[in-house]
Amino acid sequence: MKLDTVTPLDGLVYRLVVAVDVEGYSKLDALDQSLVQSRLGEVLDVAAHNAGLDRSQWYRQVRGDGELAVLPADADTASVIAHFTEEVARALRDLRRAGTPMRMRLAMHCGALTTGQFGLVGHAPIVTCRLLDSKVVRKALATGDGDLVLVISGRLFDDVVRTRFHELDPTRFRATRFSVKGVGYAGYLCAGAPRAELVES
Repeated sequence: MKLDTVTPLDGLVYRLVVAVDVEGYSKLDALDQSLVQSRLGEVLDVAAHNAGLDRSQWYRQVRGDGELAVLPADADTASVIAHFTEEVARALRDLRRAGTPMRMRLAMHCGALTTGQFGLVGHAPIVTCRLLDSKVVRKALATGDGDLVLVISGRLFDDVVRTRFHELDPTRFRATRFSVKGVGYAGYLCAGAPRAELVES
């Protein structure tokens, strides 16, 4: 597991955590996995840039088919949910038009965490990964028409999406609950982007 720690976390912090995972990665051969990794990096870089974010300032824990990242303390959470997601969806549509489609899940949660010897520790990264890897989110992507499914924690929905800042549309989300190892989790799913204007365009 590779760690990209440009800005190390100093003690216990409260941050926005973002995780992504590419659908069907494990079924690919080594060459195609390498190509998917390159495309994923480009999608995230372009989406972040177009959303006004600097990925070089993210604490990134890279996995073969995805990434777990902690954003800086000054990140505008509503903007990230709205605009970063929108730009990821746009980049995936461009890949499909180019004949190289890639589908992915995107999860977000905000909470306490820090770094340990083998990467991120704390409740926030655990919740984010549980949301990302849940069967209900995987099924939503597998059975949907789009290339992106966003899932956020109940806390982010209540604290951020309901405010409707950055044109976030709460009606684009549907509530979901699931259990992993006896622990219950609540999240909100959004197929595609969380701003109605993008859907209508």
